[in-house]
Amino acid sequence: DLPEKYILFVSTIEPRKNLITLVKAFEEILRSTTLRPQLVIAGKQGWLTDELFAYIDKAKLGDRLRLTGYLGDDELRALYSACRVMVYPALYEGAGLPTLEAMACGAPVITTNTPAIAETVGANARLFTPADYRTLAQHLIELLTVASARESLSRAGLKHANQFTWERAARET
Repeated sequence: DLPEKYILFVSTIEPRKNLITLVKAFEEILRSTTLRPQLVIAGKQGWLTDELFAYIDKAKLGDRLRLTGYLGDDELRALYSACRVMVYPALYEGAGLPTLEAMACGAPVITTNTPAIAETVGANARLFTPADYRTLAQHLIELLTVASARESLSRAGLKHANQFTWERAARET
């Protein structure tokens, strides 16, 4: 029961996932444009979430924000496949598997330029510095409004994600 235009985040909710930056970028979009997408945060609540939830309460996003809690693989595939864009704003990460999951489902991806994640996604995602919510907002506005940019990134991501298989990982290991 989601609108056509929604922004998706998938992962456990914890400080290193940098969700405050995503919420700030989302606020910027609502404040400075006529766009009214929904932000969907899919994942179970982890540790040290008080600051994030206090910020969300203060932001008063109302029905523009949906927290789904933990979802199974089938539900996640459906969300990835239907979103306008998937954002992964992590401060640090091992590889950022949700970015590849999103790409495999055809979702255009915006993520941080931290070394491990940037190496994982290559040139197939829009990148931003983790604290730079304004650049994140600009990337989101572009992908929400420019169909050709969204489709190009989606195609590149699909092609890129196909290179990552468990069979290949096992063989190379």
